[in-house]
Amino acid sequence: MFKRITVLNVVVLGVALASAQFATAEEFKPGTVSGKVFGTQYTPVAPVADRQVQVVYYRASGMGTQQGAAHVYVDREFHTGLLPGGYSAFCVTPGNHSLGAYVKDAPQYKGKSTDVFSANLEGGKTYFLKVREDGFGAPQAIARVDAERELAGMRMQVQALSRASTVQACDYQPISMAQYKDYALSGDVLFAFGKSGYQDITFKGREAIRQLITQLKQENANLDRVEVVGHTDPIGSAASNHLLGLKRAQTVRRMLLDGGLPASSVTASSAGSDQPVSDGCYGSRAEQIACYAADRRVVVRVDTQR
Repeated sequence: MFKRITVLNVVVLGVALASAQFATAEEFKPGTVSGKVFGTQYTPVAPVADRQVQVVYYRASGMGTQQGAAHVYVDREFHTGLLPGGYSAFCVTPGNHSLGAYVKDAPQYKGKSTDVFSANLEGGKTYFLKVREDGFGAPQAIARVDAERELAGMRMQVQALSRASTVQACDYQPISMAQYKDYALSGDVLFAFGKSGYQDITFKGREAIRQLITQLKQENANLDRVEVVGHTDPIGSAASNHLLGLKRAQTVRRMLLDGGLPASSVTASSAGSDQPVSDGCYGSRAEQIACYAADRRVVVRVDTQR
């Protein structure tokens, strides 16, 4: 959960490039400019030790992307300027850190002072953060599977050298197996449209969850870290979709606990409509509901790393 810090209060708040827009010298005034803009293409990052936290900050390209760089700040110090299609992977120590990315940042440099967003980052974890293009500097946290789908083809941003003193080189750990496995359940099988309660689960939905529990126990030596994530279609407001996704995830979590999974190991969260898999749905409301069916899902993610 990211927090916005101002002078007066604290507010809690929830790939390849066809061409690159070169930033002006003014945009990179906070850092030192290197000899080239982009480096190596993204490959899945390895895990880090518990004494570090890894952050992969990236900026998508395409429609809605503004021109120029998005200045990324770590603990109020300039780290890099992300151009569309660029990413930066770095590490910090576990604990509370301020993070943010600001498009058209000069000359206010909001990440240094007025608009700062903080989060308590857990050791050993990797966080995937996406630059927002709506003028809001807070990071947009993205699930790894969705982030790496967008990161495919993106290149490391290298033109501005980091001035953030808390940023460290990552001490990567060997990967012995897949880091996680996702099990997706159709939201339309689980619930009627717009429903989310324990009593709302359909007969087919209950059977699907029973089968999933059996599969989870057969395929995983341990189930110490399981995350249930609710996803919705974009119909309705962002707030209502986030709440619906959370309620559905909580209901599925309850059924997993009924099936014998330990409560301390299973968490529930919502992605709302932020991670769609459908595109270009038009027509009447009924036609849109049918078109967006794949977006309505509940994903059960099992951490296989530990």
